Amino acid sequence: MTIVTITIAAGEFKAKCLSLLDEVQSSRTGIVITKRGRPVARLVPVDEEIQEPLFGRMRGTISISGDIIEPVDETWDAGA
Repeated sequence: MTIVTITIAAGEFKAKCLSLLDEVQSSRTGIVITKRGRPVARLVPVDEEIQEPLFGRMRGTISISGDIIEPVDETWDAGA
């Protein structure tokens, strides 16, 4: 499988930036941006990230040891 990469000069990239962004998104190919014939940057499509659900994210990270409802055997002063 070959990956096609387009090479474009920085001045041309500057003039066509928005249309090139759309092209990268639709065609899923990268663009190498050159300055005086030397590559200086690469524009690549972003992989779609799978968002984890907010609720249940910490499931399994907490464990309860002992009875959390029954009072402890210590007496303490609440600062009264």
